[in-house]
Amino acid sequence: MRGDLPSGTVTFLFTDIEGSTRLLHSLGPEGYADALAEHRRLLREAFGAHAGVEIDTQGDAFFVAFPTAPGAAGAARKAQTALRDGPIRVRMGLHTGSPTITQEGYVGVDVHRGARVAALAHGGQVLLSPTAAALLNGEELRDLGAHRLKDFEGTVRLSQLGKGEFPPLRTPGSVDLPVPATRFLGRERELFEAISLVYERDPRVLTILGPVGTGKTRFALELARLLAEEAEGGTVFCPLAPLRDHRGSSSPPWPTAWEPCRRSCLRSSRESAIGARMPSSTTSSTYCPTPRSCSPSSLLRLRRCASS
Repeated sequence: MRGDLPSGTVTFLFTDIEGSTRLLHSLGPEGYADALAEHRRLLREAFGAHAGVEIDTQGDAFFVAFPTAPGAAGAARKAQTALRDGPIRVRMGLHTGSPTITQEGYVGVDVHRGARVAALAHGGQVLLSPTAAALLNGEELRDLGAHRLKDFEGTVRLSQLGKGEFPPLRTPGSVDLPVPATRFLGRERELFEAISLVYERDPRVLTILGPVGTGKTRFALELARLLAEEAEGGTVFCPLAPLRDHRGSSSPPWPTAWEPCRRSCLRSSRESAIGARMPSSTTSSTYCPTPRSCSPSSLLRLRRCASS
């Protein structure tokens, strides 16, 4: 067993080069080898300066352990700064946990979780799991919302180290849906038909109509959950039940009422949405399954469908 491994609560840092195959073709074998060697030198220098212990190196990826989360964050920041002017861009992920130490090194779910966090990042970006972010008081963090990690149930709220601007996370489908109190029972045929409709026609908006209390919102939630993997930017729930027609009432007009949901969608770049039940004798739930459906114009279109 290695005696230099941090024990107890440990913060893992995973790295990986973005677009390594494309970079190899661009630089050529010799140029890429030189860039890779310089990248390794800079990263190891940053890791060593913050008490990092290199656990494994495979190809263009590093797995490093730190005794503290601030040390891991400092190493990640130093490494990204050092790489800024070079041809290589590295995605990084930090996760804090209490792994088991064996003869081979660390084992346990925390190792896999840290690797999954890093896999979602873009080159130059450092992502943090909730446990790592909670230990970084005073650090400049950016909340990126709830996201799925491959092979893990549910969602996890991820943060970004620093305020840099990056595209939406490389996630199979960020999901921000209410958790129903009961299992979805019945209506399998209707659910199959709705899924088939989405796959066959690829609609920008799918509206579910029916009398009050027949379970349209629950149906829409189940449909959105099943199709979440197809939503490249993710899925977000926009509750409309409290809204009323603003004419002759104290409720705000539609654009104002939609603003919180619109900001939520655009802030996290989620590209799918479902609307909850509308208060009327015949109500509707709306599911927007395709990318770009949370742009302002699409939100207005969704509003018109939901209120028609």
